[in-house]
Amino acid sequence: MKPIPSLLITLLAAAVPTTNAEFRRFEGPINAASNYIHYSEGYVVTPGYVDISNLVFSNADGGSDTPNKIFPSKGRDWNDDDEEGEEMAELVEEEEDDGIRRFLDGEDSAGDAAYASGSTYVDIVLFHEPPSCANTRLGCDWTELGVGANDGVGNLRWCCSDDAASLGLCRGGPKQEGRLIVDPDKFQGRHAFLGVPPSGEWSRKVKSGMFNLDDEGDELGSMSSMGTGKYVLVVTNCNDIIGRNLTVSGEYVWKSAHGYLPGNLFGEMYFFSFLTICYTILIAWYGIKMSCHGDEVIPIQKWVVGTIGIGLLEVFFKAGDLWVWNVDGERFWFSLYTGVIVGVMKRAISRCLVVMLCLGWGVTCDTLGDKMKKVVTLGVIYAGTSAARDVMTVLAITENEVLSTETETEILDVVTILTFVTAFIDVSFYLWIFDALNGTMQYLEDMNQSRKLKRFLRLRLILLLSVLFAIVWTVFGMVDSFNDQRMVNEEENGWVLSAVWEINYLVVLVGLSCLWAPEDGAKEYAYVMELSQLGNDLEFDTNIDGPDSEDEGVEMGSGGFSDNVDVDKGVKA
Repeated sequence: MKPIPSLLITLLAAAVPTTNAEFRRFEGPINAASNYIHYSEGYVVTPGYVDISNLVFSNADGGSDTPNKIFPSKGRDWNDDDEEGEEMAELVEEEEDDGIRRFLDGEDSAGDAAYASGSTYVDIVLFHEPPSCANTRLGCDWTELGVGANDGVGNLRWCCSDDAASLGLCRGGPKQEGRLIVDPDKFQGRHAFLGVPPSGEWSRKVKSGMFNLDDEGDELGSMSSMGTGKYVLVVTNCNDIIGRNLTVSGEYVWKSAHGYLPGNLFGEMYFFSFLTICYTILIAWYGIKMSCHGDEVIPIQKWVVGTIGIGLLEVFFKAGDLWVWNVDGERFWFSLYTGVIVGVMKRAISRCLVVMLCLGWGVTCDTLGDKMKKVVTLGVIYAGTSAARDVMTVLAITENEVLSTETETEILDVVTILTFVTAFIDVSFYLWIFDALNGTMQYLEDMNQSRKLKRFLRLRLILLLSVLFAIVWTVFGMVDSFNDQRMVNEEENGWVLSAVWEINYLVVLVGLSCLWAPEDGAKEYAYVMELSQLGNDLEFDTNIDGPDSEDEGVEMGSGGFSDNVDVDKGVKA
């Protein structure tokens, strides 16, 4: 949960990343302030629940842990004489026989006189954001859902403070002063509150803080099912005049029908499981081909199988991370960070691999010489910056609830710088790839190497289609982000936006694997030049290393052929 200034919440809500962990940690202060609220968002597949029973609220000086006083209401009007107030009182009386005592606002009993006068309150609300507004660019206006108030000219208030009252935003009268503004005519969620005594040591655990999101929704402690979707939990300590600064510690739980994994990520777990199967089939096929043609394997094919293997490890650890998260409710740090690091290695090695292929390694030359060092150096730099960026991004998101706002901002600033550096290296790779590809194809065309040229034409087609798809999808994403109503429901299917890039990568990798698959005569094909002028099946050995190599020691006669061709050195008829 993060404190957000009321006047800036509209601007900051989109900029502050939210965590999706379903066992969430809340450690920090809740100071008495009317211009701050603390909120947490989650996607729940119903039937499910949100449980805040393990959160401990204490005064800033500490205190003992004793049974709680929790004041529940459901869209409660602040007029104690209304019918809904009488209904809630009846519900409280029915629960007393079970040993669970819940006190209503203004109620008093022996031993609880301290709460009757001078008390302040911590308000807790849970509500659902309808898809009609949750899937928009600006998100939901919480005042339209009954939380907070807006005078229509830009004055937004969450708490019934003096200035909110002067603006006419407090409808509940004196009893609402120093409280969260909740409009009973609009609010459709759960509303509970804790009474805080004016003095003395105080500590309360929200013992009955289980909010069931089921299809019944008529029992105390549950709310009518509003369907699968995004829910928001808000905690406020609004009275900044006589209120006390508090601290909160403990875990709270968001749980969906299928488990602890956020409801909008369940499809992603299946997606990475599917990719794991695809990579397993691909590496098995390529490994069998290498085993059957072991004597014909060339170095570039080892890079290809290594790239496939790293891709398999990445999707395996990502699927495992989501599976453990769903079962245990907490992310297994080893799977999480291993998946991130392996993913960085996959992207770095795959970029180096494509550059090597475009330079003609394994087709026009058997070594890249000094170019290999340049390729590897650029790949290492890319891996380092990309790894730092991804790890810091994960840290800022997963530890969002324990990092201070200042620390989180500093981390995200560094991430922004690393993103620009990574983008610059990416552009360098892409320019190098197409420049090398054009040079190799021109060389093969000049040397009349039609069979090898055909392979590089297919490689160029694969790369161009991949780049075209990437451009189209990027433009689509940018247009979608500026639409008032998004075409892709990011709250429900936001993982699809990144999953498409994984599919694009896999298609390119499958294409490269097929073009450079192990086969009979692979070494001869790679290191022997085709002489189409003497017949389709006539080839001779060459020491030409590539487009930039010099034809040393070969005297060419008329027609472009050597006058001293040694049959023992490579002629095949």
